Amino acid sequence: MGNPKARVETPDQEAAEWHERLGARSVTTETIREFFDWRKSPANADAYRRVELIWTESRKLAGRPEITEALNDAMSRRLRKTSEDRSTRRLLGLAALGAAAALVIGGWTWWQGRSTFTTGVGEQWVVQLADGSSVRLDTDSRMRVRFSDGQRLVDLERGQAMFSVAHDGQRPFVVAAGDARVTAIGTVFDVQRQGSGVSVTLVSGAVDVTRLSGPERPLRLAAGQEARVTPAGTASRSVDLPTATSWTEGRIVFRDTPMNEAVAEVNRYLTAKVVLEAKDLATVPVNGVFKTGDRDAFVAAASGVFGLEPSAGPDGSIRLSERGK
Repeated sequence: MGNPKARVETPDQEAAEWHERLGARSVTTETIREFFDWRKSPANADAYRRVELIWTESRKLAGRPEITEALNDAMSRRLRKTSEDRSTRRLLGLAALGAAAALVIGGWTWWQGRSTFTTGVGEQWVVQLADGSSVRLDTDSRMRVRFSDGQRLVDLERGQAMFSVAHDGQRPFVVAAGDARVTAIGTVFDVQRQGSGVSVTLVSGAVDVTRLSGPERPLRLAAGQEARVTPAGTASRSVDLPTATSWTEGRIVFRDTPMNEAVAEVNRYLTAKVVLEAKDLATVPVNGVFKTGDRDAFVAAASGVFGLEPSAGPDGSIRLSERGK
């Protein structure tokens, strides 16, 4: 069932409901699957992208008291005149904040005029590019954008990003990431740099993945496939898309993930890390859904399921040890 609530009718109302629902502390894997089914509709995907962009801009204004006061006053007057339901009121609030962001920042031209984008640990940004494409930058990521008449080039210098590429048959969209080069025309795909390797996951459309230092031909991916580019070569496999792209909704989904890999993934969103001192459990499979940056929930689950003892480290980290050791 794609709609979070039967009374919601328009894509914008549904998008606002989904944004609120996915922001809850506890979200099941089934809910994430329902969301991806709902977002298959282009109208729904566009509506959710608008909500994300507005919400991203609104967060930047949180520390501006004069703007907050003006917006609160304007929204209070608007809400006194309407009898629309909660989801519509929430969308109006987002729209008001987005309008203020356009006034303060100069609209999306402010985004388009920049060439380098960086997120800090725990941050995610949605960037609207000049050609109509959008990029969601994950935690601790950096990219450079270089558009010309013949090519749209993005250099992912570190981290992870989801690209929703506007179709342009005359200008291929190319993502360079280490030794990998991904070429698309109009599609949705994810790129992550991991040490000397690069992972490319295709959500829709088609992309060609090339290892620059290798003799092999470009690898054409189909939706639901992931390519892994390493110094040893390029390999592909099928993946579960809701799991592989859950980070775009602020979620980390583990399916039989080794404990040490799960800890590393959780730590990508933390400045005060989790340290697994119970080395015997490094390869034990972990299953669950966690909100990005929610260290306490992960520590509580790991402690309860695997009998680990959490303790505070001098650097603010949380250390997980076997009880009695």
